[in-house]
Amino acid sequence: MHFSTPVPDGGWLVELRTVAGPATVPSDAGTAGAVLQLPAGATLTLTGRAGRRLWHARLSTAVVPYLLRHGAPIRYSYVQREWPLSAYQTIFARRPGSAEMPSASRPFSPQVVTRLVACGVMFAPLALDTGVSSLEVGEEPYPEPYDVPPATARLVNLARWEGGRVIAAGTTVVPALETAARARAAADGMVAASAGWTDHVVTPGTGVLAVDGLLTGLHEPRSSHLRMLAAFAGPDLLSRCYRAAVDGRYLWHEFGDVHLLLP
Repeated sequence: MHFSTPVPDGGWLVELRTVAGPATVPSDAGTAGAVLQLPAGATLTLTGRAGRRLWHARLSTAVVPYLLRHGAPIRYSYVQREWPLSAYQTIFARRPGSAEMPSASRPFSPQVVTRLVACGVMFAPLALDTGVSSLEVGEEPYPEPYDVPPATARLVNLARWEGGRVIAAGTTVVPALETAARARAAADGMVAASAGWTDHVVTPGTGVLAVDGLLTGLHEPRSSHLRMLAAFAGPDLLSRCYRAAVDGRYLWHEFGDVHLLLP
């Protein structure tokens, strides 16, 4: 079972899975009202459908402490062996949140951050707890919790005011900042400190207001992330980037390579 996202009423969105070799695949075995037995005597009740794959559910105990004790990171078939939870966390992590690893930040080490800061690069924290929605298979986006704190809003606005560039370290940063930008009346790219729930999806059609560049991994051809990348780079530049990645045998997915889009 994948625990995806908390919802405002106190429940969670979850996905039922079936073991398939070293990984799992989606399962259609659930029914509304079913009570599932989990390790250590916990029970999970499926209260209703939430789209094609996901269910609304309630666990009989607090979810995050339970997962920290009995859960494991989401694992894909290309990962040949189990890795500890620490391998899925970045140096920026402060609390449990997203269902999957924020992979674009994995290359950052304390030494890399120190060198960048010494060169005048500023870092600003925010949060967006992403779930497991797959928009590429026609699923509707659902609200996810985000937080752009006042200090981060000030740093972003200072960078824009002085003609600097705002670079998102990962695709999950973008909808948080874009939601914070749209919280203001003006479409000038400045952001307002804000927190709550967002279902904003960045595409070439929506464009971007607050973010000038993106550090990100390499995504599958049908991935919804590619629509976000196209909002930055356009289809021609994006195609050239991916041809170079294929020719260079770059690695895809969470433990793969990252690239910087600065159109």
